Amino acid sequence: MGCECSKLNPCCWDSQIKESVAEAPDVENEGNSEVDDIPAFREFTLEQLKNATSSFAVENIVSEHGEKAPNVVYKGKLENQRRIAVKRFNRMAWPDARQFLEEARSVGQLRNQRLANLLGCCCEDDERLLVAEFMPNETLAKHLFHWERQPMKWAMRLRVVLHLAQALEYCTSKGRALYHDLNAYRVLFDEDANPRLSSFGLMKNSRDGKSYSTNLAFTPPEYLRTGRVTPESVIYSFGTLLLDLLSGKHIPPSHALDLIRDRNLQMLTDSCLEGQFSDDDGTELVRLASRCLQYEPRERPNPKSLVTALTPLQKETEVPSYVLMGLPNSSSHTPLSPLGEACLRGDLTAIHEILENLGYKDDEGVANELSFQMWTDQMQETLNSKKKGDVAFKQKEFGMAIQYYSQFIDVGTMVSPTVFARRSLSNLMSENYQEALNDAMQAQVISPVWHVASYLQGAALSALGIENEAHVALKEGTTLEAKRNGTSGQR
Repeated sequence: MGCECSKLNPCCWDSQIKESVAEAPDVENEGNSEVDDIPAFREFTLEQLKNATSSFAVENIVSEHGEKAPNVVYKGKLENQRRIAVKRFNRMAWPDARQFLEEARSVGQLRNQRLANLLGCCCEDDERLLVAEFMPNETLAKHLFHWERQPMKWAMRLRVVLHLAQALEYCTSKGRALYHDLNAYRVLFDEDANPRLSSFGLMKNSRDGKSYSTNLAFTPPEYLRTGRVTPESVIYSFGTLLLDLLSGKHIPPSHALDLIRDRNLQMLTDSCLEGQFSDDDGTELVRLASRCLQYEPRERPNPKSLVTALTPLQKETEVPSYVLMGLPNSSSHTPLSPLGEACLRGDLTAIHEILENLGYKDDEGVANELSFQMWTDQMQETLNSKKKGDVAFKQKEFGMAIQYYSQFIDVGTMVSPTVFARRSLSNLMSENYQEALNDAMQAQVISPVWHVASYLQGAALSALGIENEAHVALKEGTTLEAKRNGTSGQR
């Protein structure tokens, strides 16, 4: 990060899982393209979303402030293996269920490749939840303000603002011009590292709640006067994002405008952009930001004019986003552990040997504690079923193992991810592939960050012929195992 500041001429500042490798975006033609492979908006049951998120496990929280946020976002996985993001609202946020459903259904009609599209909602009792596409490569805030591998390149920053402008243009064309609290946490990156706008911001955080959770210094001036969000307010917030991308910092608009007027450009431009853009391009971006941040709302541009201004500024348009971001391609091969390799090959014998050696070590802290009163004859019989299942599993009598493990599971007094994993493999050995997948998913519900559950899902999906999802599950298992080993190594 110790590079010199970009040298712009001050006088200029007064006057934008597939097998094949992902292609670079066509900035001219893709902005308003609707997508066909996203399912129609639907209503989910609370039970479905509990299963998808492992009962809203803290390990699955992906939102900015974790458990302390008033509205928490979780990652999850549906039964059909689709990855989702679930926003769980504060219980009092939307007391009128009908109003919540109407708003969610309206946003759920939008379908565009520049959005993290809304897939559904849930409205049961006091629960209010939204379900959207899951974006695995985190937020703009993470890549811009808290980067680890490399600072974001100029070409990628220009791509981000263009995609964002195209998302706003599409929403405006569909009658959804209002976006609440547009900021760097609302811009997400999909599996190919293409930037998308979160659909969650198209709904308020509550029926009568605030539309801006950020510092008042970043809030549109008219909102401070009236408390109302207008389409022009969204453009003001877009201007603050332009400043974020130009500076690599979250600079209050009033301070940024002072810097522009005083020609103090070194304080405004990100020092890591040295040599990546011309004076003319920098001038145009600052001019555009200044227009978006005009005090009078009517003097700000609309989304269509933003797209027009940003399109000719694009650089390296033939380079895929994941390359510009320094991230692995979604279809690239990830080195696998012995268990991952065995699941990839479908080598059930090797999987059996690994699970047998693993034993029940990963059940620590998961299995229920038993009270003294629970040690009844029935409990002893249940534990005996598990022991008989273990013996059958070790002797590779998989039909008997399924029978005994099922007896243990059906009583429901104890929960064990390892038992589900062993029954999953026993079902694989018996060619009960769907049952094997169900057991592997249940193991993950019990233990959300257990890599073995993801690996077994990959093996079951591959046996079912669902190869793309199998590849994703194996990559997920590899990620979880790497995190687990890294944590273990620090102890």
